[in-house]
Amino acid sequence: MVQVFLIKYAEIAIKGKNRYLFEDALVRQMRRALYKIDGQFKVFKESGRVYVKAEGHFDYDETVDCLQKIFGIVAICPIVQKSKMNFEELKKEVLAHIDSEYPDKNFTFKVFCRRVDKSFPMESNDVNAALGEAILEAFPETKVDVHDPEVKINVELRPTLVNIYSKSLPGQGGMPAGTSGKATLLLSGGIDSPVAGYMIAKRGVTLDAVYFHAPPYTSERAKEKVVDLAKLVAVYTGPIRLHVINFTEIQLYIYDQCPHDELTIIMRRYMMRIAEMIAKESDSLGLITGESLGQVASQTIQSLAVTNEVCTLPVYRPLIAFDKDDIVKVAKKINTFETSILPYEDCCTIFVAKHPVTKPIVKAIAKSELNLAEKIDEMVARALETREIIDVEA
Repeated sequence: MVQVFLIKYAEIAIKGKNRYLFEDALVRQMRRALYKIDGQFKVFKESGRVYVKAEGHFDYDETVDCLQKIFGIVAICPIVQKSKMNFEELKKEVLAHIDSEYPDKNFTFKVFCRRVDKSFPMESNDVNAALGEAILEAFPETKVDVHDPEVKINVELRPTLVNIYSKSLPGQGGMPAGTSGKATLLLSGGIDSPVAGYMIAKRGVTLDAVYFHAPPYTSERAKEKVVDLAKLVAVYTGPIRLHVINFTEIQLYIYDQCPHDELTIIMRRYMMRIAEMIAKESDSLGLITGESLGQVASQTIQSLAVTNEVCTLPVYRPLIAFDKDDIVKVAKKINTFETSILPYEDCCTIFVAKHPVTKPIVKAIAKSELNLAEKIDEMVARALETREIIDVEA
């Protein structure tokens, strides 16, 4: 059995002279993803089109599911692909396609011909009319509707190939992984940060991640939960290098030395400092967080400004204007929600103040951090030296 899929993309088409670079990146991602599933696949470009050809035994649903998780693809179209042919042969193939794909012929349709091969003796509109007439004659139950057809029958007359298709399965959209550099995600065990990583990766960014672990206040199972979340995100993004930082010593020191209403914001600032150090080691060009404006005390506009003050790299917050329901909807779509709500505490929830400051002032926070001057640099260095690095793949 041979099945060919036409892969459609959107933004790549407007990249001008750099278009081939994005196409090549997309092809690489498709080959990497398809290599992991059962079947023999050939991914190739031809005349401005990207195709997947499955040869021999393969699982159709598994293949489509795999392709639907690749950033850069907006649609997957199962097609009939034949060598160049005359109109009578074309008519025969189109009728066979309709008969095979639509047992119930009671539908409206429109024929849309794209005549790339200018040597074909008929104009596109003439092909549309002639094929429409042939379909009506062969299947009298059908009706033409040029404005809102139930079935759109696409015919592409290319220099060496003819493509016929009428179904289009949705893809992820976005840009191919690796076309927009790398960023480092602050990944917790919650709902928000995996969604933030997914959304930035959808724009072509590859991910590293940092998780702040606080044993014995957080269990080993809490760390395993974060690794599981990284695996779920990696289904879409490709491999993720996860840095696990033991943050207990730093948290306890901040707890002992700083005002308790400022604990959350000061701990957050040190997380950002450490994440940025790791990001710069790996040539990441920014940090990613799952913060949403006003969701908790550390995410007020004043708190975010104070947190940003310690960073020199840009901080990307794709969820900044999302309601919680919006975030949950995406989490369910990418299959991270059920794992995120497992009851294993992360380090952020252990040391939360009863009445955290919601409108911190940079000068006041910086003054409180002077209480940490004696030991904090040594502790940060030790946390970096003792980190665990896990290479995560889906």
